[in-house]
Amino acid sequence: MAKPMTKTQLVAALAEKMEADKKTAGAALDAIGEIITAEVAGGGAVTLPGVGKIYCRERPERMVRNPATGEQFKKEADKQVKVTIAKALKDSVNA
Repeated sequence: MAKPMTKTQLVAALAEKMEADKKTAGAALDAIGEIITAEVAGGGAVTLPGVGKIYCRERPERMVRNPATGEQFKKEADKQVKVTIAKALKDSVNA
């Protein structure tokens, strides 16, 4: 498995694609992250064309078990961030 791309590498690649400097690309990447965070935290969803959909799912209260002790306890309802990968990305990876 290849090493994951770092933020620095992503900013450099984005700057090259945008034909802009790294400072502008970094600001754009940070702005996208902030927008996605705000929208998903507010209960919405964000679709990144060709990549996937990022959304928040509410999980109900449930019984869980501590694997070390076997003790069961009730876990409160919470929210979980989910990502559904776009079909186009799946197809390009499996091609």
